[in-house]
Amino acid sequence: MFRMSATPATTQLDRLGVTYRLHHYDVSINDELTITYGEAVAKEIGVDAERVFKTLVATVDGDLVAGIVPVTRKLNLKALAKATGGKKASMADPAQAERATGYVVGGISPFGQKKRLRTVADQTVTHFETVYVSAGRRGLQVSLSPTDLVRSLEATVADIAGP
Repeated sequence: MFRMSATPATTQLDRLGVTYRLHHYDVSINDELTITYGEAVAKEIGVDAERVFKTLVATVDGDLVAGIVPVTRKLNLKALAKATGGKKASMADPAQAERATGYVVGGISPFGQKKRLRTVADQTVTHFETVYVSAGRRGLQVSLSPTDLVRSLEATVADIAGP
């Protein structure tokens, strides 16, 4: 079904028959320097920040991998490498992440990527009835069940979030 806010992410979710909801927010929301952009998104859409997850692209032993972690936490690269059976992980160059996913940094979605990346979701994703991730555009989040998130992405679930 065509939506006004169609993105490659929502197109993939529609194709897979996943139930989701879109949430629009003002991209200029982070005027408060005391919170992160992700926490500002959570505040803007009216949900606890622990339920909003960011998609970060890393390199594990030379291969790009997507890590999905709460916006309130950081990606633990050592744990990501372990979860994928790798030895060494580092954050991907932003330009490399944008080329591989087809999204701009700050709007990278785990869905609808140009090159489907192996994905690991932090285990805290399972703590909630619904979670929020980028819908593939700054100013747009998608909420869905953690089960649909993990199943649709064929994601591994592991403890990959650091403090």
